[in-house]
Amino acid sequence: MAETAEPPIRRSTDRGIATLTLDSPDNRNALSARLRADLAEGLADAMADDDVRAVVLTATGPAFCAGADLKEVAAQRAGHTPEPADAPAMADLFSAIMEAPKPVVALLNGPARAGGIGLVAAADIAIAPEEATFAFTEVRIGLVPAIISVPVMARMHDRQLSRYFLTGETFDAATAAAAGLLTCAVPAEEVAVVGDRILDGLRGAAPRALARTKALLDEPGAAARPAAFAEMAALSAEFFASDDAAEGRAAFFEKRAPRWAR
Repeated sequence: MAETAEPPIRRSTDRGIATLTLDSPDNRNALSARLRADLAEGLADAMADDDVRAVVLTATGPAFCAGADLKEVAAQRAGHTPEPADAPAMADLFSAIMEAPKPVVALLNGPARAGGIGLVAAADIAIAPEEATFAFTEVRIGLVPAIISVPVMARMHDRQLSRYFLTGETFDAATAAAAGLLTCAVPAEEVAVVGDRILDGLRGAAPRALARTKALLDEPGAAARPAAFAEMAALSAEFFASDDAAEGRAAFFEKRAPRWAR
């Protein structure tokens, strides 16, 4: 049957700012193959457009991004649905954001989990409403937060990172800001106001100077990033294929505790 669903990414451009909106609220904007492909395409188009100064990542629905699409992963592991060849890997998507020559601003509408936090960390600037929550849920479903560790470790302070990576606890936006994951957490009604202030600043910057300044900020970790992503992608694949991950997905879908829980 031909696919009739609306594209999972909506695009718009206003006064030099390209907005890419994650628009798959039924699965909380999970990073399905189709969403990743559309997001990568939208990002590439924005970078190729000389009239675009910066990119905004935002979302519709109750969440910013739930991370990996576990139903899709389960179907692929069972051999029911092959992953589309044109879908970028998670590491490639994060790299594209971090290495983009134009600033990327994440304006969160709600919670982020696991791989969704990778999008937040990869962005140059990230603003969230105070009620947004975050969690690295990987360890609770038999996985390792491997690929997202590359952008997240560049943002979060060591002690908070250790706690939330190891425990999978939920933490609030104020904690995320204090830990370095967010630029700031503000009341929900002020997200757009603060975002507009930042975007006006980017609009007022000379394009070449803006690009070189972003590259300057990225220089300390840029050289080591390709090897780090390759290593973490292999680690992630190992754990996604594990028995623990299969049990974790089953427990998640069945809304029960996994066998290792005490």
